[in-house]
Amino acid sequence: MNGSTKVVEILSPEEIRRTLTRLASQIIERTRDLSQLVLIGIYTRGVSVAELLAQQIEALEGISVMVGALDITFYRDDLDQIGLRTPAKTDIPFDLTGKTVVLVDDVIYKGRTIRAALNAVTEYGRPEVTRLAVLVDRGHRELPIHPDFVGKKLPTAKEEIVKVYLQNIDGKDAVELIGN
Repeated sequence: MNGSTKVVEILSPEEIRRTLTRLASQIIERTRDLSQLVLIGIYTRGVSVAELLAQQIEALEGISVMVGALDITFYRDDLDQIGLRTPAKTDIPFDLTGKTVVLVDDVIYKGRTIRAALNAVTEYGRPEVTRLAVLVDRGHRELPIHPDFVGKKLPTAKEEIVKVYLQNIDGKDAVELIGN
């Protein structure tokens, strides 16, 4: 980053913890049968957010929630723009048919990642309902996709970057807005 780049902390570690607690509570309230709830995290940080939400739901309700991990690389329609990347391993060792699936990602921007995730999920069964939870919604949607559960709405300029840091991946918890 050059000298003119501004970094603003949007969520502190404590604010992330409170946001995850609120998101978990909202998911609990909107789910009729928690035994049918499945959280599917989208690589990379969506998986960690899904695991943290599952821990919080278990702490609040005493119910263990199944968590899966989804790589959407081969379902993307913009591979020519984002460049080559090594796919992660999708890990959904259970049938999603009849389940309440909550797709989980760290940041929603244009909506293309979520569109790809919706296509990928169909290979693992037909959920009763599919919802979307995101830690940060930064706007600028190109597709008619709207999250059901939002941790923080953050209006951004297109040239700005929202960076989520999570302890188990990055060694710290933070959400930062990076721009000029």
